[in-house]
Amino acid sequence: MDMPISPTTAHESAADAQAQPRPLLGLRAAVTLIVGIVVGAGIFKAPALVAGMSGGAGGMFLAWLLGGAVSLAGALCYAELSTAYAHAGGDYHFLQRAYGRAVAFLFGWARYAVITTGSIALLAFVFGDYLAQVAPLPGLAPAWSGALYAGAAVLVLGLLNLHGLRAGSATQTWLTLAEVGGLLLVAVAALLLPAAGAGASAAAVDAAAAPGAGHASFGLAMVFVLLTYGGWNEAAYLSAEVRDGAVNMVRALVLAVLIVTGLYLLVTWGYWHGLGMDALAASQAPAAELMRRAFGAAGEQGIALLVALSSLTSINATMIVGARTGYAMGRDWRPLAWLARWDGRRATPTLAMLVQCGAALLLVGIGATLGGGFRAMVEFTAPVFWLFFLLSGISLFVLRRREPGRARPYRVPLFPLLPLLFCASCAYMLWSSLSYVSSQTLGGLNAAWIGIAVLAAGLLLLAFLHQDEALREPSHANHDEESR
Repeated sequence: MDMPISPTTAHESAADAQAQPRPLLGLRAAVTLIVGIVVGAGIFKAPALVAGMSGGAGGMFLAWLLGGAVSLAGALCYAELSTAYAHAGGDYHFLQRAYGRAVAFLFGWARYAVITTGSIALLAFVFGDYLAQVAPLPGLAPAWSGALYAGAAVLVLGLLNLHGLRAGSATQTWLTLAEVGGLLLVAVAALLLPAAGAGASAAAVDAAAAPGAGHASFGLAMVFVLLTYGGWNEAAYLSAEVRDGAVNMVRALVLAVLIVTGLYLLVTWGYWHGLGMDALAASQAPAAELMRRAFGAAGEQGIALLVALSSLTSINATMIVGARTGYAMGRDWRPLAWLARWDGRRATPTLAMLVQCGAALLLVGIGATLGGGFRAMVEFTAPVFWLFFLLSGISLFVLRRREPGRARPYRVPLFPLLPLLFCASCAYMLWSSLSYVSSQTLGGLNAAWIGIAVLAAGLLLLAFLHQDEALREPSHANHDEESR
């Protein structure tokens, strides 16, 4: 006999229907999230490195333009994947469909346990270190002031995002607008100074004209450029939560990459115009030097606040997209199901967000103890990131072949040329990061072991999950038999 449905049960059923990602984000929110992730502290340091490696002003601007072009090619690939396979798991979901649960889990483990939480902690330290320059805490050494500011940033932004997606995305919009305004101010500061770039760049171009000059290091310059452009792929984690996703995901990715490319070219021009090529290449902090020349000590303080703001913007956006990886793993693996609890009212994976923030706070504590060793430990996981990024690019080819009848609201143009360009850039970055890591040591060990250790820990956890599911299957089968 059918039981009547009580009002309470009906209410709970309605709540359960909402306990999953829903399209709540508009185009503007999606764009500001992507821009906020991409534009971090790198643009305040990388242009000096690129200037020293690119062989002249022409090569420098070409490197930043090529970085935007490669990022746009990748964004178009992700536009096809994220519109055909809209899912809060983003890359995790693409990898799962293309290669199976094991590969997807290893990616999710590395990303959720180390890469994302480590990035949040590192960005928090950048925020804390720069804010401590402007407003040091009384009675504390600068390092501890920075660590306390870092922990406060993670805690406050974590609470904001636990309050809900709308609160997190609204915060992101205002932070990104302030960050973009600050970067535009750098270009304005350059206009207030006499042009230093023209003569220096001409000399640099003449020097670069010598046979073989500059070519060997241009590839390394591209490594730093592409790292500074990194993060646009995080848009895939929002694909199930963007309104009119079939159209707006493409628009958000393309608009965000174009905005970032324009900003990077404009800021690089400002450094070149205000400092000159030689001074830019030799500078340890080009933005601070430029602002000091234009506005004195106040300008230098202002740039410290801008770097802190940029870090805060990236932390907030990374928190929003990062927690969705834990949610996706929880949906695929029964022992991790608690991570998949979605708060329909707040539109956020509450427990996954809590674990992520807790892990980031723990890493802030570890970082305060280890100092620079922690930064190196996180940076040495770069080969793991680029390995899975390459596999995500290849998944476009795999899924097109495996699922030819799948509805694809958007198809990447110039297929297969653009996806091949993107995959080639990922392969190059993987090779470059492996070359770098294999030449470094940490605690007397080769740094390459850090990435291996991360994947090995993931393999052990994967074996445990498989064993748990194998043990559960007979009991479920017996239960079904008794029911029949």
